[in-house]
Amino acid sequence: MRNLIFFMHASLDGFVAKPKGELDWIKFNDEVFDFVGEMTNQADTALYGRITYGMMQSYWPTAADKPDATKHDKEHAEWYKKVSKIVLSKTINETGLIKTTIIKDQLAEKINQIKKQSGKNILIFGSPSASESLLNERLIDEFWIFLNPIILGKGIPMFKDVKETIKLKLIESKTFDCGVIALHYAKL
Repeated sequence: MRNLIFFMHASLDGFVAKPKGELDWIKFNDEVFDFVGEMTNQADTALYGRITYGMMQSYWPTAADKPDATKHDKEHAEWYKKVSKIVLSKTINETGLIKTTIIKDQLAEKINQIKKQSGKNILIFGSPSASESLLNERLIDEFWIFLNPIILGKGIPMFKDVKETIKLKLIESKTFDCGVIALHYAKL
């Protein structure tokens, strides 16, 4: 069975974005990019909420073509083109989408069907509302939380309406030179 892995940057006070969705506070360096590249190499499916999918679609399909494209941009753009995408949305129209499946209802049933298919891991990037829906259905198997050395004070919380307590076990942690700590948890 494939694992559904939650991947999120967070501030020390538990926010995943500033109030208007700004992500300019997230610390990245080559070490973090390379580490994330290892994670994406172990996945063949990306899962997004509607808003995050829109952000990804507006950038990654052409990111490698830009004259100032970094090594990371080129590598991730190539991965993004190859992988299947799943979007949780009740409003996106499915016509004309390439390698993209829209899930509008029956979340647990449809995600469990996908998890039973052969393949690599499924990564959910960002997408706080979609992640919370998946968490409430107990569909997330592992968590990678990239704790950034910042206190935002306000913003979009990582989880705000979790229905029940979910116990986790720390699998590993990794500290990066830029001050980010990656925490890897598995659901008990």
